[in-house]
Amino acid sequence: MLHNYTIFNQQLIDINQPKVLINTLNAHSYNTLQNDNIFSNALLSSHVLLPDGISVVWAMRLLTGKKIHKIAGQDLFNFEMKRVNDIGGSCFFLGSSEETLQKIVKRAATEYPNVKVHTFSPPFKKKFCKIDSSKMIEAVNSVKPDVLFIGMTAPKQEKWANQNFEKLEAGHICSIGAVFDFYAGTVKRAPEWMIRLGMEWFYRLAKEPRRMWRRYLIGNVKFISLIFAEKITHYYYF
Repeated sequence: MLHNYTIFNQQLIDINQPKVLINTLNAHSYNTLQNDNIFSNALLSSHVLLPDGISVVWAMRLLTGKKIHKIAGQDLFNFEMKRVNDIGGSCFFLGSSEETLQKIVKRAATEYPNVKVHTFSPPFKKKFCKIDSSKMIEAVNSVKPDVLFIGMTAPKQEKWANQNFEKLEAGHICSIGAVFDFYAGTVKRAPEWMIRLGMEWFYRLAKEPRRMWRRYLIGNVKFISLIFAEKITHYYYF
């Protein structure tokens, strides 16, 4: 149920806490976790879970009366990079292709000159074996970054981060998926005015209809039906 997930309406991240697991929740993730207990447990284990979608903002308002604001993975990324740049720290990008990672490194060198940027491109496969994970963990721990960005798409990235949380020597561990491509410039994000109007999902659908139609057209209807079912089934006092 949606109200079981701790959702913050601002960046309430304790920077003094030595280790933090930060994830995001959107309609697609919520639909997915209905039939994936491992993914559900991974999100429930988050120290911070951010509402990355106007649908989640709307649902929380309907169910609990709470007025929260969308905080996308991009917003988390901007927050963390500025924080690390201010302290002259390090970050680690885990995921995506070498080509994308090099574009990230090049851009970050200009925009965040005080950040030491490290990367690792894991093998592209549906599930990592123990050897794969060991190599990824070893690469991260050799750096001990202030922030670890994981970009391997949901729910794989959230599951992996949760399963290996205790082994990772990193400060803030953030699953941010598509932000790798946005920042590298390999995928264009929606214009700011569309984001403000809560229409980012429509932009992605229009740009990639064959890949996104099921997620947004069928998925959004499923999400709405789940939320209304929860509203009817449980009592909420405003």
